[in-house]
Amino acid sequence: MPLRRTLVLLCSLLCTPALANPPTSFSAAKKIGWTLYARQSVEFYCGCKFTGTRVDLKSCGYVPRKNANRAARIEWEHIVPAWQIGHQRQCWQNGGRKNCSKNDSVFRRAEADLHNLVPAIGEVNGDRSNYDFAWLPQAPNQYGACPTVVDFKARKVMPRKEIRGMIARTYLYMGERYKLRLSKQNRQLFSAWHKTYPAQPWERQRNQLMSCVMGWSNPYVGPYDKAACPPAQTLVRR
Repeated sequence: MPLRRTLVLLCSLLCTPALANPPTSFSAAKKIGWTLYARQSVEFYCGCKFTGTRVDLKSCGYVPRKNANRAARIEWEHIVPAWQIGHQRQCWQNGGRKNCSKNDSVFRRAEADLHNLVPAIGEVNGDRSNYDFAWLPQAPNQYGACPTVVDFKARKVMPRKEIRGMIARTYLYMGERYKLRLSKQNRQLFSAWHKTYPAQPWERQRNQLMSCVMGWSNPYVGPYDKAACPPAQTLVRR
């Protein structure tokens, strides 16, 4: 994700047993995520700085829409929602997300895939729900200066332009790796965003970092260098 400043992640963090293999649960993935984003970073939807779990709302001009407490904290967001990963599977029909997390190994792997996880402002995470991403005509004004737009009636979200390409590449990757059915409309949109917003250095470096933990890259972003995994990793924003 776009980052305002360099994040230096020590080699020792990547070499610990906890990071030796892909996480096997969403809970485990979040713990690794906090480690990887341990230093000051920038959250996904609005570009606010955050430290630990707390968001610096003034750093991006964010104004809470309704829930100030949730707006002030970081939550882990699935770019491709857990609902979209799971509702096509039998486990979801027999007990929803809880049943899938407990009994479906494919769902657990997808739910815990770090390529699909980002830190986000809690209020926007909640408002996004499992809505699809889309082009929307509305001007952004729901969250102060935050450029994200949520259309609750249409159940659509228009993300800021800096992350549209990353969203597209994540959807295409998740659809291919976990055999998710994407609608024709979504596939067309994400193909267009993939071309219009090519991967920037920050996204390629994030892909390298996540790939070192997962053991494979998002091929829509590009390959990763296994030999480069032991040294300290650096994420940058353009």
